[in-house]
Parts: sequence; structure tokens; C-alpha cells
Amino acid sequence: MAGNRNLNSAKTARKDEFYTQLTDIEKEMRYYRKHFKGKTVLCNCDDPFESNFFKYFVLNFNRLGLKKLIATCYSTSPIAGNQLQYYEQSDGQLSFSFDEKCSESADSKRPYKAVVTKVYDVTGDGGIDMVDVAELFKSGDNALTQLNGDGDFRSLECVNLLDEADIVVTNPPFSLFREFVSLIVEHQKNFIIIGNQNAISYEETFSLMKNNKMWIGASIHSGDRAFFVPDDYPLDAAGCGIDEETGRKYIRVKGVRWFTNLDIKQRHEEMILVRRYVPDEYPTYVNYNAIEVAKTSDIPCDYSGEMGVPITFMDKYNPDQFEIVGISRELVRTLSDDVRKNGAYPQIGRFYLDTGEAKYKKVYERLVIRNKHPEVPKEAQ
Repeated sequence: MAGNRNLNSAKTARKDEFYTQLTDIEKEMRYYRKHFKGKTVLCNCDDPFESNFFKYFVLNFNRLGLKKLIATCYSTSPIAGNQLQYYEQSDGQLSFSFDEKCSESADSKRPYKAVVTKVYDVTGDGGIDMVDVAELFKSGDNALTQLNGDGDFRSLECVNLLDEADIVVTNPPFSLFREFVSLIVEHQKNFIIIGNQNAISYEETFSLMKNNKMWIGASIHSGDRAFFVPDDYPLDAAGCGIDEETGRKYIRVKGVRWFTNLDIKQRHEEMILVRRYVPDEYPTYVNYNAIEVAKTSDIPCDYSGEMGVPITFMDKYNPDQFEIVGISRELVRTLSDDVRKNGAYPQIGRFYLDTGEAKYKKVYERLVIRNKHPEVPKEAQ
């Protein structure tokens, strides 16, 4: 049994090894520049030097006005040491070299933390790059320190680093997204993290979104995104390939979103509503008193009651314009006799529509919202 658990853990870890592209990080971070000044940023699911999160923040350290940058790596990471080779010396100190092959075996490597408090042009070439950053570690201006444990974000020493930080920015393991969010919220931290849009409907995260304690970021609202993966990752699915510029393997992941609790003006932009409520076009669910709105763009501007909308509504959610009432799986906790008898594949937590056919039609999971400021119908003016 233990062997099976270890094997399953290894499989899960490999599936979680998705590395965010630098361009995607740059596109999102530009909306938060005012939030970073004088702050300590923690990248606690990253490999310093290999991580594009670390690269972004260290190379923009001065422009953002950061106070400190902390990054940690995990012991089982397959890419740790690819660019910064490091190993433990006999005196317990870390020895390392940048972008060179290390004579020590990979087994001698240990998870470590990188702490950056200053960044400047060491080489004198007029710019700042990762070579300068590496030299600042070698000189002791910044600290590279071995961790006692495995570098897991849930470990005590990593939680202590979390308490030291102001903002957490990273790509947490998708399989541990709930646990990661719960931890950083418990420690009352600001965050900008990337995950799957399905997280909107997770019990732990939906409660935060409903109560305006977490929301969708600014730059990704549709399509898929490419993530680099380890060299041994199988390219056996659609959307996989090898990047021509870097030679690294990548896969494309659908439904990716940024999640944050830092306020940005984009989340307060009013959604333009052009449709008007017509009863025949907006049927009411048979098991909940709300109308079905199959597409966010079809939200009527003059309806004051509750509406069921797709979870992708959160991409355009403006808390000044709409109220989130709940989600179907929480609002429908029992199965009525009517739905049990007439519903196609009766299921608790889903809304049903009477389409006039043999069976009620089950719809996908819905958010239930209400327009805070509906237009007054012309006939009522």
C-alpha cells in the first residue's frame, strides 16, 4: 500500500510540474505595480533561477520598489539546478555556479531559499541580468540558504517565510490549489496566483469569491495557455510540443485564470448590457426561482430578480454592479419529486429547465446573481 501511495504521489507531482511563461507573468503583473512598492514578495512554489516568477521579480526589483524577494524550491523538483548548479560542502555551506555543469551528483542537491534585498549591475555592462543576480549571491549581498526540510509550502519553515511576506505570487500545484489558498488566506496574505477556472466552484474558493475576498485577475479571460513541463513529461496529448526558441517541452492548458485579492480598477469596469428581459427567451428553472441566462453577454439589463449564469461570468464580475447570491450545488441541496420523476439524470446541485420535451433538461453548474441597479422597464417609467 505504501508503495502505491508513493507511486500515486509521484504521478501527481509530475502532473503538477507546470511552469508559467514569462510573458504571461508580465502581462498580469503590470496591473499591480502600485501594490509592490516597499513590499516583500514570496514565491513559495518556485525554483529560484529556473522560475519565471523569480526572474520577473528579481529583474524588476528596483523598478517595482520591492523591499525583499524570497523564493523557495521543492526537493522533488525536476528542474532545480538546471541553471544554478549547487551542492552542499563539507562545512554545510552551499557552493554553486551559474549556467555551468556541476561536478557533484544531483543527489547532493538540497532544497534552498533565495533572499534578495538588493539588485544592481555587478558586471558593469550597463544592464541587469541573471548573471548579475548570481554574482550578488556569490558575493553575499543576497543570501542563498539551504532549507532544513523538503521546501513544501506547508512545512513550518516555509510557513514562517509566508508570515514574513506581504504578497504571495506563484503558480501553486493545481492538485493542491484548495489547500494553498486556505493557507495564505488563513495567514491573511495578499496574493496573485494562477490556477484553473474550475477553482471558482470549489467550496473553499467560491465562498471567498462570493464575499469579495478573492476575484479573477485582469489578463486571462479565455482560451488556453502554454506551460513548460519537465523533460521527461510525455507529449501524448493535443496541444503539446517543443518550444523552438528554448527547446523546452510545453503543454497547453485550457481554462487558466489568475486569482487575486489585490484590488485593480479593471474589476470595477461596468459590464455593458444590451439585452432586455423577455419571458419566453429567459425560462425559469423548475427547481429554483431564477431565470436561465446561458451566456454572460445575454444578461438582461432590466431584470431585478435572480439569474443563473455560467461560472465564466466571474471574468467580468463587477461587485459594484452585481451581487453573487450563490452557486447551484449549494442552492439545490435536495431532489424534488418532480425532478426525480421528470429530470434527465436527476442530480442534486443542478438546475433543470422544462423544454417541453420528454425530460427536464439539466444545465451546467450555475452561479446565481442579481443586478444591483437594473434599468427600469420603459412601460414602468
